[in-house]
Amino acid sequence: MLGLLISEMEQSEIEYLLKREMEELLMDLEDPRIDQMVKRAMSERYYTLFQLFRRVASEQECMKYMPKRQENQ
Repeated sequence: MLGLLISEMEQSEIEYLLKREMEELLMDLEDPRIDQMVKRAMSERYYTLFQLFRRVASEQECMKYMPKRQENQ
């Protein structure tokens, strides 16, 4: 386990960057032109980013970006 000491300004910057990346991934996941294998990798990346986001964001913010459950898993 690693620890990280950051200021509130750094926390908000990390939160902003994670939100932006997750929003971009969500848009790409809805694109029908992208192959399913690529979408699966993107989905795994989204989950990893969300786990990081949970550590810096409020519960209300996390609810907005909660990953949807996939029925085939």
